[in-house]
Amino acid sequence: MGFVDILLIGAGLAMDAAAVSMTNGMVYRNLKRSTYVLMPVFFGVFQMLMPILGYFAGGFFADIVTRYSGIVIFIILGIIGGKMVKEGIGDMRKEEVCPDREMSLKVLFFQAIATSIDAFAVGISFSLAGIGIVGPSALIGAVTVVIVVAAILIGRRFGDMLGSGAEILGGLILIAIGVKALF
Repeated sequence: MGFVDILLIGAGLAMDAAAVSMTNGMVYRNLKRSTYVLMPVFFGVFQMLMPILGYFAGGFFADIVTRYSGIVIFIILGIIGGKMVKEGIGDMRKEEVCPDREMSLKVLFFQAIATSIDAFAVGISFSLAGIGIVGPSALIGAVTVVIVVAAILIGRRFGDMLGSGAEILGGLILIAIGVKALF
């Protein structure tokens, strides 16, 4: 498997993280600089580590992960998205124009796990194909970081345009990603 193949796999794996990061950029517009740095780091590190874990876990966890990954992703993103929709509707009722939301490390951690479960399966497939894992995983993580940074910036732009409706839209996007994971 060549460099371009791994690059495309990394871009594909990064799409859920990009959608979640764009949502974060829309909703959490007044984040600390450190949180803006942590978002791509969290997503990139998890996208890098999960293929390695999948590679070494091989067949041991393969069946469990592939059988239940959609349900786990749906639950995690559904809870986070549902909470965002509820808070957004509450803010609209109060007529708050631009509420300041704090993103916790716990939320970011669970988002990173939920968006990187597919990368675990990629690691399993690399193991079965006899492909090395360290270089490809590093490239997958790096691609994710770049894509997530761009997604955050795009999300911030949309968040500024949407105002308080950004939180509802963001929550619905997370729920939609969770539903998509079921199929």
